[in-house]
Amino acid sequence: MTWPRRAGVLLHPTSLPGPHGIGDLGVAAHRWLETLADAGLGLWQLLPLGPTGYGDSPYQVFSAFAGNPLLLAVEGDGDATLPTRRADFARVLAHKRPLIARAAQAALHDATRREAFDAFREASRDWLPDFALFMALKDAHGGAPWHAWPREYALRDASALANASRRLAGSIARIEAEQFLFATQWRALREAAAARGVQLMGDVPIYVAHDSADVWTHRHLFRLHPDGRLRVQAGVPPDYFSATGQLWGNPLYDWEAVRADGYAWWIARLRAAFAQFDIVRLDHFRGFAAYWEVAGDATTAADGQWQPGPGAAFFDAVHAALGPVPIVAENLGVITPDVEALREHGGYPGMCVLQFAFAPGEGALRPYAFPPHAVAYTGTHDNDTIVGWWSGAEASTQDAAAATAERAFAARYLDVRDAPKHWAMIRAAFASACHTAIVPWQDVLGLGSSARMNQPGRAEGNWAFRFAWDDVPDDAVARLRELATTYDRNAAGEPAVER
Repeated sequence: MTWPRRAGVLLHPTSLPGPHGIGDLGVAAHRWLETLADAGLGLWQLLPLGPTGYGDSPYQVFSAFAGNPLLLAVEGDGDATLPTRRADFARVLAHKRPLIARAAQAALHDATRREAFDAFREASRDWLPDFALFMALKDAHGGAPWHAWPREYALRDASALANASRRLAGSIARIEAEQFLFATQWRALREAAAARGVQLMGDVPIYVAHDSADVWTHRHLFRLHPDGRLRVQAGVPPDYFSATGQLWGNPLYDWEAVRADGYAWWIARLRAAFAQFDIVRLDHFRGFAAYWEVAGDATTAADGQWQPGPGAAFFDAVHAALGPVPIVAENLGVITPDVEALREHGGYPGMCVLQFAFAPGEGALRPYAFPPHAVAYTGTHDNDTIVGWWSGAEASTQDAAAATAERAFAARYLDVRDAPKHWAMIRAAFASACHTAIVPWQDVLGLGSSARMNQPGRAEGNWAFRFAWDDVPDDAVARLRELATTYDRNAAGEPAVER
């Protein structure tokens, strides 16, 4: 597969400016595409777009197929706005949900949209009815997770679900209309991106939330107790940064059942992702080679064990069904040879992060060694901003002396002197041999740690970053365009890099 030499920006739509306390798919998103095009950048990377649940995390969503209604561009009445500099999701939900419901009702009664709405429902028949019923039942049970519902609903008794579908028909129709509006607005945004030469890169987490329509509908694909509780759960083992590891709470797949089903659910999931995006980043790629299994009732991830993932057979099935798809493998952290072998088997580029490139010792991959078939980042959504990283607010090592040495080496390597450090790091990403370079928007704006998107291990306060157009330095777009041109990444059509 051919990967052009290009550059892009990582920014989730929730971070865009907008009148309702959260970014959306409307005017600001289209202006954002114009900004990228003006900067000569041909790639916009986003986080998962599903309806968020626990912790407002886009990595814990109620469906792997549905869109987040909070991202809908809607109209308010008069003063019906919620201007905030950070996304307060509880306030956003209370403020925006009535506006979304009104927009959905209008769509339901709009005769000019009936044919398009019916076509959307037909095209989405494999997931939309179950998702709409799931959300309607969830609302009817005060937001409780599905495994806490009455047994007949939790375990999907056919008669009970048929009765619920009739009783909740109004709510189900509204939820389907919300998804129709999301699909309509997203399609318009994607068409606008294509017209400006900007490709969209989405994100597919390996795991789905326990409290999701996916698990509720396809329980046989997950390792659960008969009543729906977790038999085992996902996480990562203890390491230098965490004595007890990370406990994620996601159900683990029964990979034998997934394989026996012809990988149908996963193939449908990836087919839907590639219908939305031009490129897909697979989060926690190492879990396809081997994953950390922890007991369902564990309170830490310390007592777990490695289990083999689906391996090459999974990706062979994906390629057989979908063809050679453009996947980026998230291969960060301690990656073993079997993980890299699996990545190479699929022909997928991995990721190289500059914030990890200057640690003392021989373990760090220096920028001069970044491979061409990879994506260079200054940082990811889980990293501190460049400015925050330089300040040492959260060192990539726990030893203060080593952290100081790390920054000093980075300054010497990049020859920052009096130059703004964040632009020196951005230049290094653009100058790398990697065919793709991506920079979080916070780094372009030169913002500190308070603007970081996520801090792993912190339960609250994540995902809330937003910017205003006034935050963008006057020279930012021109500087990006200069770097894109200097390092042969301008989206005007540069020679491609053959793997």
